[in-house]
Amino acid sequence: MKNIAIFASGTGSNAQKIIEHFEDSSLAKVSLVVSNKPQAKVLDKAQSFGVPTQVINRQSFYQSNEVVDLLKQHQIDLIVLAGFLWLVPQNLIEVFPQRVINIHPALLPKHGGKGMYGMKVHQAVVANKETKTGITIHYVNEHYDEGKAIFQKSCPVAPEDTPEVVAKKVQLLEHEHFPKVVEELVKNLQI
Repeated sequence: MKNIAIFASGTGSNAQKIIEHFEDSSLAKVSLVVSNKPQAKVLDKAQSFGVPTQVINRQSFYQSNEVVDLLKQHQIDLIVLAGFLWLVPQNLIEVFPQRVINIHPALLPKHGGKGMYGMKVHQAVVANKETKTGITIHYVNEHYDEGKAIFQKSCPVAPEDTPEVVAKKVQLLEHEHFPKVVEELVKNLQI
């Protein structure tokens, strides 16, 4: 049984879909949800499923090995960023090589990088009059949204679509595909 940690900063809709996906799995389970925001709704969602949670601060994340130690204590095999807005530090990437993944709500390399998250991405898609957008699931490296892509799925953007409409389309793709991609990665983990 593999152990998954989800890092999230917000409401946790993707985290919930992943927790539900693995609820009755013999392959893996979500063993920990980590957030950098004490009031993040994702913490309540995780606790409602009986998943342990941990709130971290900048000092524990960037200036110590506290988070790495926490992940080792929970025997984490794969780290899934699901709306986690902090850049992952090098020490974490080194301990979990090719085992930290992120989902981005656009077709990278378009509309990625520092400050490009959530509604800001969808606003940029609409402002640039894109005809399609989608999701990118990628490995995490030391730069925002630059790790090797694992999976992309697109959806059309109509000329009359607002950023809110685009956000709904993209979220449907996230909820449909993110848990399945995580499962495939867990199946192929060589640990």
